[in-house]
Amino acid sequence: MRENSKRQHPASLHASGEDYLEAILILHMKKGTVRSVDVARHLGVSKPSVCHAVALLKDGGFLTMDEDFSLCLTDVGREVAESIYERHCFFTEKLIAAGVDPKVAEADACRIEHIISAESFERLKEAAKGMRQA
Repeated sequence: MRENSKRQHPASLHASGEDYLEAILILHMKKGTVRSVDVARHLGVSKPSVCHAVALLKDGGFLTMDEDFSLCLTDVGREVAESIYERHCFFTEKLIAAGVDPKVAEADACRIEHIISAESFERLKEAAKGMRQA
């Protein structure tokens, strides 16, 4: 039963919410501690935009904020962020390998990561793995 509730959470997120979770994950991997100002710089958005997004993500159970205002992903938030980041890396890598300019590949991957279904992504990963082994 719990597994189903996890699968339903991402449907309640928009692409921008997924972008915030992904940014927090990336910043956490780079810096350890993540604050709203770091997210604003990383995404190139205003601090009020980050505050609004953080409030929504906290309400949705995707992240918490501790007493020193550090942002921490919950288990569900980390699961979503890691999934989006995996997709982003996969599509960026494949597009660059196909000869797409890296900046264009990065931008396109950012759009694709939000719209592709889990099933389609899994099949593409399997197909790519099969091509490497052949």
